[in-house]
Order: sequence, then C-alpha cells, then structure tokens
Amino acid sequence: MNAPTPADVLNEPFVLQSTREGVTTLTLNRGDRFNPLSSGMIAALAEALDAIAKDEGVRAVVIAANGRGFSAGHDLKELRANPDEAWQKKLFEACGEMMMKIVRLPQPVIARVHGIAAAAGCQLTSMCDLAVASDEARFALPGVNIGLFCSTPAVGVARNISRKRSMEMLLTGDLIDAKTAMEWGLVNRVVPAAEMDMEIRKFTDAVKAKSSVAVALGKEVFYRQLDMDLPSAYALTAQTMTCNMMTEDAVEGIDAFIAKRAPEWKGR
Repeated sequence: MNAPTPADVLNEPFVLQSTREGVTTLTLNRGDRFNPLSSGMIAALAEALDAIAKDEGVRAVVIAANGRGFSAGHDLKELRANPDEAWQKKLFEACGEMMMKIVRLPQPVIARVHGIAAAAGCQLTSMCDLAVASDEARFALPGVNIGLFCSTPAVGVARNISRKRSMEMLLTGDLIDAKTAMEWGLVNRVVPAAEMDMEIRKFTDAVKAKSSVAVALGKEVFYRQLDMDLPSAYALTAQTMTCNMMTEDAVEGIDAFIAKRAPEWKGR
C-alpha cells in the first residue's frame, strides 16, 4: 500500500459530517491531495450514506470538499501499489456501489463543486441529484491521457449529458469549464465561490418545504423509470402516483391547496 498521507498519519477522518437544520453535509477531507476516491474514502462515504438513509431527521444531503478542488478521481498511487486484478475489481465495484447509494438515498443529494472534478470526481458530481459549481470549477474525464479510459465515470456522466458530449470528454480528456458543464447538463447552477452556500441553501430550503414522503417516492421512481421502455415507465409511474395519493401527505397537500393554506406535512 501507499505511504500514509499526513492526514492519515493524524488519523483524520476521510469524510467530515455535520448536520444543521435538517441538512447533512459530507465533506471530503483529503484536500491536500485533491480528495482522491481511495478505498478509504469510498468506504467512508458508503458508511455515511447508509446511516443517513435511516435518519428521518435528514431532509437533504450536500457533498462538499476541503482543499483546492472537489476530487481528482481515484487514487492512482493506491491503484499502482495494488496491481492485483481481484483487488482492483473490488475497488471499482465498491465505488460503483457507493455511487448507487446516492441514487437510492431517499433524500436529495447536492454536489458542491469547486476547483477540479475529474474522472471519478466528475462521476461523483454526475451521480448527485443536483449540483452547484463555482465559476472557477473545471470538469474532465482525463483517463485516456494516461492509458486508462474513464469507463466507470462515464456511467454517471452519460446519464447527465448527451452521448456526443460524453464521448468528447472521454476521447479528448480535455477540461471543460463550469459554464460549459451547466450548458451540457452536468450541473444545475454556476455561481461565484462566495455565493455557493447561498445557492445551495435555496435548493435545501425548497426541499425541506416539501413532503419528505413525496420526495422519497418521486426520487426512487424517477431513476427506476429512466431506463425502461415507454409502456413500462408509464405503468410504474401510474402505480407510484396511486401509492402517493394514498399517503396522508397527499391528502393534506391537496386539501391545503384547495383551502388556500400552507400544508402541514404528516410525513406518512
């Protein structure tokens, strides 16, 4: 394995976690190395996401990062220090499973991206439900530059932007700026760094004002129907809408709308 980084020597957690007003922030905590998605970082994120999934007090999640960038991707030194095929397969599978935990999480997840988001860091951005980037953020799938095609990062990115745009990033390895990332559909908002938290607050406030039951149901079925044929997608969503209508929150929301008053969500 690699020689430990200074943060590892000090037993610093890979991910810092804080919760305020129903919003949990997970902060990648290897900023001195641009927060590589090492085996330790992947495991820490997976553990945190599992705990959040069971916490009904958390209404939204923000994934942020310390240091000068969001994440430069997998830890290349760790990959070279462990050339065994089985070890590497286990790492990439663990990373994919962690990414899918974000999709499966009942709460919406927002990426807070500054600096560089490359390879698996770009993948992490793409797998979040929403993304806010600073105007100096940069994105890339640069594996091809070192003989390693970004196949796993492409899974998320290609589900955000068009095939042609995805292949442009994959084949050239070039950086794209934050404005381009927004135009292509990789991020929702681009703002100056000083305004990022305020912009994210707009999203989290909007989410918290809605029924947690409706949001969780809706998020789950949204991702499930994307890869279905049209008849199957409509069948699934019709069933989900029916189930949603049977919840107390739907009854309360409709009654409140008709009565022109604010709803009082039951959470059931």
